[in-house]
Parts: sequence; C-alpha cells; structure tokens
Amino acid sequence: MNPLRILLVLLSLVVLSQLLFTFKEVGYAAAPLPEAPAGFDSQSNGMLEQVAFDQARATFEEQEDQDEGLGPLYNARSCGECHATPIVGGSSQVTELRAGHFDGSSFIDHPGGSLINDRTINATIAETIMPGNEVQTTRLSTSTLGLGFVEAVDDATLLDIARNQPALSGGRINGTAINVPILETRNGRRVGRFGWKSQHGSLVSFAADAYLNEMGITSPLQPKENSSNGNSVADYDKVPDPEDEGDDVEAFANFMRSTKAPPRDVETANSPDGLVGAQLFQDVGCAICHVTTMTTMHTGTTINGGQFKIPEALADKTFHPFSDFLLHNVGTGDGIVQNGGPSSRNKIRTAPLWGLRTRTRLMHDGASVTITDALLRHAGEATYVIDNYRALTTAQKNQLLTFLKSL
Repeated sequence: MNPLRILLVLLSLVVLSQLLFTFKEVGYAAAPLPEAPAGFDSQSNGMLEQVAFDQARATFEEQEDQDEGLGPLYNARSCGECHATPIVGGSSQVTELRAGHFDGSSFIDHPGGSLINDRTINATIAETIMPGNEVQTTRLSTSTLGLGFVEAVDDATLLDIARNQPALSGGRINGTAINVPILETRNGRRVGRFGWKSQHGSLVSFAADAYLNEMGITSPLQPKENSSNGNSVADYDKVPDPEDEGDDVEAFANFMRSTKAPPRDVETANSPDGLVGAQLFQDVGCAICHVTTMTTMHTGTTINGGQFKIPEALADKTFHPFSDFLLHNVGTGDGIVQNGGPSSRNKIRTAPLWGLRTRTRLMHDGASVTITDALLRHAGEATYVIDNYRALTTAQKNQLLTFLKSL
C-alpha cells in the first residue's frame, strides 16, 4: 500500500477514536436504555404472552390440598396468600417465624431449621419454639413484582456497588454481596438478591425454596420434607416425594419474571415537595443503599449457571428498585444465618422501596407501621445517614416523606 495512503488511514483511525472518546465523555456513547414496564395492572411485562401469564398467575394463586402434597408443615396454601397487595405478586402483612440459638460466636439453627412453620395438617406435629432458642424473629412477606428485572442484573453491577459504597460514605457503609447456590445447577453459584438474607440468586431456586418451606411441597430441587422440631414427619406425609415434578416451580418463576415493576405515583413524585424530597433522598445518603436506578443485561445473556437466557422483554432495561440487594447491618438484624455465613447474622438485605406506598407494615419484621418509625430504627452502618436525616428541618423531613410516599 502507498505510504501516504497508510498514513491517511492511521490519521483517520486516530480522529475516529478521538470522536468516539468525546461522544462518550459528553454522554453520546449510546442511547439511554428504555424503562422497564411498570404498573399495578396484572398485565405481563412481555416475557410471557398474556394468556400464558394468566395461566402462570393462576398457578401462583392456586390453593393446595393435602392430596397434592400440602404440608405436613406449612405456612400458607398458595403463593398468593402471602403475595397479594395491591395485586397478586405484591407484598402483604403476612409474616413467617424463625428461631435459633447464639452461643456467643456462632448461630445454631433451631432443631429442624430456623423456620418455625405456623400451620400443620396434624396437631401432633405442630411446631413450637423449643427452650434455649432465644434468637426469635418474624419475617415479612416481600413483593415479587418486577423480580425478573432484578434477576437480569449482572453480578458485576452488585459487586461494583458494594466496592464503591465505602468511598461514597467515608467508609461508614459497606454492603456485602454473597455468592449463593443455584439449585437448578449441579454446583453453580451467583450473587444473591432474593429474600431478606439475599439467600437466592435465581427465581427458580427462590420458588422451589418457598414451595417447600412455606407450603411443604417438595420438588426435584427440594426433594426432602422438613421435620417438625427435628422429628420426622414421614408418618403424616402420604404423597410420594417429590410432590411437584417441577412444573409448578417453573410456573412460579415465570410468573415473577413476567410481572411489571411497581409504578411510581407520578402526581406525588412531580409535586414541588416530591421533587425536593427526591433531592434530599440523595443528599442525606439514603440512595447509597437504596440505589435508585439499575439496568439489565443484554438479550440472550445466559445466567443461572446456563439455565436461563435473558429474553428481550427483560433485557437492556432501566428500572428503579431503590435497593442495592446487598446485606447490611443497620441495627435491625434478626440474628439468623442462612447462606451468608456467620458474619451475616445481623445483616439484612436492603429493602427495595418500589411499591412502598402500598405497605402498612415495614422493615424485615413488619414491626414498623409508619415510614418515620422505619427511618428512625436505622442505626449501625446507617448511622451516618440517619444523623443527616435528624439534622433536617421539619419542612425538609416532610418533603422527604412526600417523596417516599410516591414510591
């Protein structure tokens, strides 16, 4: 090739790279990602056709009976019993009970596991908290709406948030990301994001766990019945295990993946007080943990150990969960250890605030019934943020409250 032509080609490449760098610096590198569909309208987000979505929702709502494997120990007869506000899949006032013992260095599960089931098909095997298990807590049912978008977030996004938090807050806040088993794989793991302890990273795993622990129904992923205070319930279990071949678990997961994100109350959000409150939410430091915006991975990206390929309906979307899905010690820890190891004992996953205005009971235990009370319960890693909140004027606190009531 002519030397002059080679020089011109090289110069053109340099100019092109400079232009691309400039576009990136001023924000022109790529078009903004579209917003994830949001709404309390019981419509599919597009992952499933509406007919298939309605069928999956019906399975989610279906009341189980003993001849289908319900129990012998359980908390509810359907997913919909615990996830119903303001629509099927949402949150509720329903809690579960957990217990165990702390010996000064380690948490020890209550006999039979930390979950104490509230209901049974036979009074003989009803569970109670046994003596010596002084660690006791309730856990509020969380919303499952929009979780398909949460599942489609890259592990790297959550890890980056965890790494950046100390720098953002002068070292006072340090979220923990934990790698948890993906039950539908042999030995796959992923950053946890579902449940109060971020104990699951896939919605299939999450669904199988709930089917067993909340309804007492076994599946190929959770094939063994729970015990009653450590004692076998085999004499009361008349349906061969696994009681679900996996179809229901898949339907539960696909229903959650196909739900829309909880929407904002636009009128309140765009009110003068709501707009000021949104800025205060950032200034005070709430958004360090209650992360406002996340994005999902690209169409076709394979996750969950190769078991799920992100469809177009969930891919390349922006959504607003107001959570980092990390574990934090904010002074309200329940003392229970699940998949996070001993250091997670008093840590709780940051509660996603989307849909907050639909809830009457707050925090992991449901013990707070006002937003202000929930705010003031924060301590530990959140002390820095709550000190900033306490320093606000009454008017500013009301503006922040207006913003929170728009979520």
